[in-house]
Amino acid sequence: MSEPQTPTVPPVLAGLFDDAAVFPPGSLPIEEAVPAHVEHTRGAHAGLVGPFVLAAKDLDRLAEPTGGLAARSFDLSVTVPLPGVCDAIAAADRIPAVRLVALEVTVPDGVAAEEVVPALTEALGGNDTATVYVEVPRDARRDALLAALAGTPCLAKFRTGGVRPELHPDERELAAAVLAAVRAGVAFKATAGLHHALRNTDPETGFEQHGFLNLLLATDAALRGAEETELVRLLADRDGEQVAERIRALSPRVREVFRSFGTCSVAEPATESVALGLLPAATLADLTEVSP
Repeated sequence: MSEPQTPTVPPVLAGLFDDAAVFPPGSLPIEEAVPAHVEHTRGAHAGLVGPFVLAAKDLDRLAEPTGGLAARSFDLSVTVPLPGVCDAIAAADRIPAVRLVALEVTVPDGVAAEEVVPALTEALGGNDTATVYVEVPRDARRDALLAALAGTPCLAKFRTGGVRPELHPDERELAAAVLAAVRAGVAFKATAGLHHALRNTDPETGFEQHGFLNLLLATDAALRGAEETELVRLLADRDGEQVAERIRALSPRVREVFRSFGTCSVAEPATESVALGLLPAATLADLTEVSP
């Protein structure tokens, strides 16, 4: 009898979903989130899943739930404020199962854009094993910081939502950020409020939420030289059939720029992608057996 075939994940979606299950609004306890993540990486939908995301302050809680895993088999991305980078790297290295693949660095208020890269270079001390994403502040420092990141190994991170309405940038703000990153030649990841495929209004909170497929299309448009108004239109599109058709036509090169996004649920974006015909139904074969 032949072995069952793993469903094919299209390159434009491969590794797109970073597992941020412990963050709000999912807020899954780490003791549940770690084994669920391991199951995600072994399931039919494994090709969609990126690293597990955890705040640096919680690293000491990771040793026990990963204790039975093989050495350096648990890919981890750590969110950490700029002054704590050295300590976070050291803490991650002390956990045998962990392979630190990314750092997601927040920039404190009052730190000038031109100070960020030199501070990171000093903190990393030549350690280049992890991809470094710098969360771009939603203030006047944005363009200067993107310019400072250009030509360095550091990438950008954009916050696209959160647990309060003011944490959600509108289409114009996000379009301007994406356009600035593309024009600066800086790749990015996204985070927060982005676990739905399409632009939507959350029925419980009333928040206007961005769709990860819309963000893929907007990034592609920026790469093709579109102006901000076109990106705004694509970010606002709620027509699932129309968006899915455009996604099918995307070149995988868009993923060289839009690397991934953190989601508190792997199941939701996967299920919605299947519903739009972008993934084979077999991708969901074991999702019902795995926690978010």
